[in-house]
Amino acid sequence: MTHSHDSAAHSGSAPRHSHAPADFGRAFIVGIGLNTVFVVFELIYGSLATSLALVADAGHNASDVLGLILAWGAYLVSKRRPSGRHTYGLRRSSILASLTNAVLLLIALGAIIWEAVQRLQHPAPVAGGTVSWIAALGIVVNGVTAYLFASGRKGDLNLRGAFQHMLADAVVSAGVVVAGIVIVFTHWLWLDPLVSLALAAVILYGTWGLLRESLDLALDAVPEGVDLNAVRTFLAAQPGVSGLHDLHVWGMSTTETALTVHLVMPGGIPDQNLQHLRHELHDQFGVEHATVQIERGTVPCELEAEGAV
Repeated sequence: MTHSHDSAAHSGSAPRHSHAPADFGRAFIVGIGLNTVFVVFELIYGSLATSLALVADAGHNASDVLGLILAWGAYLVSKRRPSGRHTYGLRRSSILASLTNAVLLLIALGAIIWEAVQRLQHPAPVAGGTVSWIAALGIVVNGVTAYLFASGRKGDLNLRGAFQHMLADAVVSAGVVVAGIVIVFTHWLWLDPLVSLALAAVILYGTWGLLRESLDLALDAVPEGVDLNAVRTFLAAQPGVSGLHDLHVWGMSTTETALTVHLVMPGGIPDQNLQHLRHELHDQFGVEHATVQIERGTVPCELEAEGAV
């Protein structure tokens, strides 16, 4: 069935309810600097103490430094204005960065688990005292870095990835401190790799959600926190709407949600009503960019549009 079109491509760009802090870039610089210095200390003293837990923690921190660099780069790139070639700008780079962050962390965990299994079979002497005080320093470094990103973690998946990585590092460091102290008093050499395995499992659990959500955004899934059925019900209840189809909601970036929909309105819609609809979509569902196509058809299209979402 052919429909005539009344209006199209209405969009808004009001900010989300929760955004990254204004000093986001500064937080990344401080976090990258602190963790880079700490990685060097961990590698040196971990090797001297022959501690797998400490070296594993250094490897984990190194992967997070790379992840922070990628996230920072994506943040800077996503701020670039749209161009003739990239009409939405480069916002999706933040999604790619969060996905890469999760993958890097999983790779680092795989290396830790492999080495820990080898060390369980062939225990090696460990300088527990050195392990403990270096790991204690790690709690401070990672805790401070996590704090830098805490305020923006709910509104930006990219920031949440950085926050989770730093918090995971602090947990790892705490576990290594405990292992070092116990080794000093018991000389249980097997405890070092065992703690590494336990901490790897904890981090894996926390990383899986980040990976899943990042992959969903990369595949244009409906963002977390957006109820598609509620959006559909809201649109269908608008005055003059007899049907709707081709409703799509996806993440343009880790902070912005976009929506497109065709509304069947036999009587058309005044421009001011469309403006109100756009603002309601933003206020109720966090939609930053809404494109609404009005069709003057007489048959509700919901039934003939395969329930497309």
